[in-house]
Amino acid sequence: MSEITLPSPPSSAAATTARTRTSWFGNPWGKPRFLKVVTWGYLAWSILPVLIAIVFSFNAGRSRSTWQGFSMRWWYQDPFDSLWTNPALRQAMIQTFKLSIVTVLVAVPLGTAFAIGIDRWRGRPASTANFFMLFSFVMPEIILGTSLFLLFTTLVDELVKLGTTAQILGLVTFQLSYPVIIVRARLLSIGPEFEEAAMDLGATPNQALRKILLPMLGPAILASVALVFADSVDNFVTVRYLSAQAPTEPLSVKIYAAARSSPTPAVNAAATVMLVATLSVIGAAYAIYRRIAGSRGEELGAPMSLGEL
Repeated sequence: MSEITLPSPPSSAAATTARTRTSWFGNPWGKPRFLKVVTWGYLAWSILPVLIAIVFSFNAGRSRSTWQGFSMRWWYQDPFDSLWTNPALRQAMIQTFKLSIVTVLVAVPLGTAFAIGIDRWRGRPASTANFFMLFSFVMPEIILGTSLFLLFTTLVDELVKLGTTAQILGLVTFQLSYPVIIVRARLLSIGPEFEEAAMDLGATPNQALRKILLPMLGPAILASVALVFADSVDNFVTVRYLSAQAPTEPLSVKIYAAARSSPTPAVNAAATVMLVATLSVIGAAYAIYRRIAGSRGEELGAPMSLGEL
């Protein structure tokens, strides 16, 4: 009988290489190195241009691409073209924060009340109201801006003129869906048990709403404030269509108009102010949330118990 020759086992080095390749590409429990590379690449692609724009707001010369030394010229030192001395940019900055703050003060309470209403309201009217709310959320902003422009210039031109009032109404219309969606998601995670328990203990429906439900909706309300403010600060389409004279144009419109000509680094300074304001509000909302959660002895994102309220 002829001998059967079996293949020799692979060497230890080859086996190690094969296991390494298998662990790299096929091991679902290994370290997500590829995802880390993609994540850091995306962050670099997104953040580096912003950082470059911020750096050139401190450029001593007029160039926005060639570094000519550090200076605060485009922030306040230039007597005519800096962010703080240019009347147009200063007014645009004031208009931006005015629109954003008023939009938050109007849209977030209305959105919270609307979310509670449609969460408790059953039937076809509730479904219809929810549909129209989501319809304004998914509608392209340019269509909403054009529709509101035609509304304010043709049908209700005697009641509402283009300008600050029209811009606030447009922003509230567009931003209302954000707090509704966020608060409704929080309501679904809470459930009606806490309010029912409070009323079983003698609380009225209004007391259960004020002392039980609203404190539990605090994280969602804070998230809505941060999101609505951030989206209102850099909103362009709606406020551009509903602007009237130059004093009603916010920073986003001014930056767009300046970018089409030969802008100075003062535009970079204006964009930096918008970015810092947005990050500050988001950071403040997160800090308040952490403080509230820490005072109640709960982890972030953990549900609150009735006794802690």
